[in-house]
Amino acid sequence: MSFIEPIAKLISALTKLPGVGPKTAQRYAYSIINMGQEEALALVEAIREARGKVRYCSKCGNFTDADPCVICRTRDKTIICVVKEPKDVLALEKVRSYKGVYHVLHGTINPLEGKGPDDIRIRELLKRIEKGGVREVIMATNTDAEGDATAMYIARLLKGLGVKVTRIAQGMPIGADIEYADEVTLSKAIEDRKSMD
Repeated sequence: MSFIEPIAKLISALTKLPGVGPKTAQRYAYSIINMGQEEALALVEAIREARGKVRYCSKCGNFTDADPCVICRTRDKTIICVVKEPKDVLALEKVRSYKGVYHVLHGTINPLEGKGPDDIRIRELLKRIEKGGVREVIMATNTDAEGDATAMYIARLLKGLGVKVTRIAQGMPIGADIEYADEVTLSKAIEDRKSMD
């Protein structure tokens, strides 16, 4: 079936979102077209505002609209929890038991995708630790091959820097993404973290 050009463009744009295939994009496009003018303009404005105001925190790399982010400004800076993506921060924050700060790597070491240590925010983590005051680094990357390899690589780099390096407990299923874990599992994983030395 061919669509008129404006609908085809909208469907094409929506398929660029992760997890949105052609059928879902078509449903979204029709929903947008059928919205009232005010609702559609509110959606456009929300997208424009998010694109204009949201940026990465200069300290942790999480999404923020103020720099540094509220977590970096108000929390215990002696503990840094290292995660792969900003969405992992959100998942861990739902637990409400972690009181430290975060460091978002924006990826993991993945040779198959051509991603090495220099392609993620490891240098920035080392700089934060070298400034002093950090007593523990919690590795909370996913428990898949890339997450484990990244955690081990960082643990080796931190070995001589005088900080305790722990890994979230294996309450997380192997190969699972943190963002999909329930709050009880994440809370237990944080509480039962293990030393990586």
